[in-house]
Amino acid sequence: MGDEPRVELGVMAPYAPELITSGPFLRDYAAAIEAVGVESVWAVEHVVVAEAYEPNYPYSAEGRMPSPRPDAVPMPDPLELLAFLAACSSTLRLGTAVVVAPLHRAAVLAKRAATLDLLSGGRFLLGLGIGWQKEEYATVGASFDRRGLQLDECIAAMRSLWGPGPSTFHGETVSFDAVHLVPKPTSGAVPIVLGGNSAPAVRRAGRVADGWFPFTLSPDDLADGVEALHAAAREAGRGPGAIAITAWPGSFDPTLEWDVDWVRRYVDAGARRLLLSVRIARPDQLDELTDTIGRYRAEVLDKL
Repeated sequence: MGDEPRVELGVMAPYAPELITSGPFLRDYAAAIEAVGVESVWAVEHVVVAEAYEPNYPYSAEGRMPSPRPDAVPMPDPLELLAFLAACSSTLRLGTAVVVAPLHRAAVLAKRAATLDLLSGGRFLLGLGIGWQKEEYATVGASFDRRGLQLDECIAAMRSLWGPGPSTFHGETVSFDAVHLVPKPTSGAVPIVLGGNSAPAVRRAGRVADGWFPFTLSPDDLADGVEALHAAAREAGRGPGAIAITAWPGSFDPTLEWDVDWVRRYVDAGARRLLLSVRIARPDQLDELTDTIGRYRAEVLDKL
């Protein structure tokens, strides 16, 4: 038992109107979840959400987001939010799940990520994906049809910029010659975690990512995904063990999230970080949230 890898515990940021936009609450929140042993907190991105959007949301049969209205849940910029949480904590890791990379200029995103990583002492995990909302792409003037290529080139370009300068990169969507991006990230690069459940997303994670964070997957589907991920890693000449797997059991079936045997199947499939679904709506529920986290650790995590 002592040789088994530790399973870390993460949570999503508190996306409720009274909470996610309140600086005083977020200070208390960061301190509280850190005190009960939460390893990481994760923030999402939508630059905008269209009033009427094409039903492309990939995680529901209807193609619709779970929110009843597109303006129901405030979504602060994830890097700005995590920078605030970084200043309110000392050990908490800070992840995006996910930044829609093609909505951003690679060099600007690389600078922002490097700055957050450096000022947080290397605690930042840059989760990236390609998104799904055509209307959001149109709003920022990005190409929806080339989003896969843009993500690939964004990753390569950022890693070039984070490395020793001068940096040069030439792609179809981003290109630069002999430039310096300073300051550099704490360890010379920011860890990149890729989201997405599709076969191309899994292969991309195997080829280039430091971590994979799928959504709404059953334990069996996660196991299949990890097998494909490792195959892609080996084909790319990489060691599969270098790719950290994050799973969110409650995103697939919240009724089984406290079932030890069911959650253990995610760990057996390769997950080394589990997200717990903890949702509160008011600041006075913070003690309730930390109590829930403590019980989950005792009743589930410690028994895996």
